[in-house]
Amino acid sequence: CGGATRADSVLGGLRAIAGEAAAGDWVLVHDAARPCLAPWHVDKLVRELAHDEVGGLLAVPVADTLKRADEHRHVCETVPRDSLWQAQTPQMFRYAMLRRALEGAREVTDEASAIEAAGLRPRLVQGDATNLKVTFPLDLHLAEWILKNREGHNA
Repeated sequence: CGGATRADSVLGGLRAIAGEAAAGDWVLVHDAARPCLAPWHVDKLVRELAHDEVGGLLAVPVADTLKRADEHRHVCETVPRDSLWQAQTPQMFRYAMLRRALEGAREVTDEASAIEAAGLRPRLVQGDATNLKVTFPLDLHLAEWILKNREGHNA
C-alpha cells in the first residue's frame, strides 16, 4: 500500500479495504512516527467525533512564539498563535469522504488538509504533547522516556 507520499500511501490503504469498508465507516489514520499514542488519545478522538459529520484530528495548541522569515532568515513578522494548533494523528474521517478528498488533493501533508481542500472543516480534538512525532534524534529519546515512564508500564 506504500506510495511516494503520505497521501499516496493512505490512498493505497483505502483502496485495499474498498471491498470491506462502507462509505460512512470511520477510518483512523495514524503515522508510525508517533509511537507514544495511548489508548486514551484514541478513546477521546472517537468519543468526541462519533457524531460529527466531517471528522477531525488530534491536535495541540501552539505554545511557542512563531516567526515568519524571508529567504535570508530575517524575521518578517510574528505570527499570532491564539488560533494555531499543531496537528497530530490519528486523524479520523469517513471512508468515502477521505478517499474522494485524497483523490482530489495529492500534494497534501495530512488527511485533514485533503478534507479542507474539499471544502470541509475538520474538527480539532485536543491531544497532548506525549503524542509527539519522532523527527529528530532527541525526539527518539523523549519518546523512549515517555513510554518507559507511562503510568501502568511494567518494564
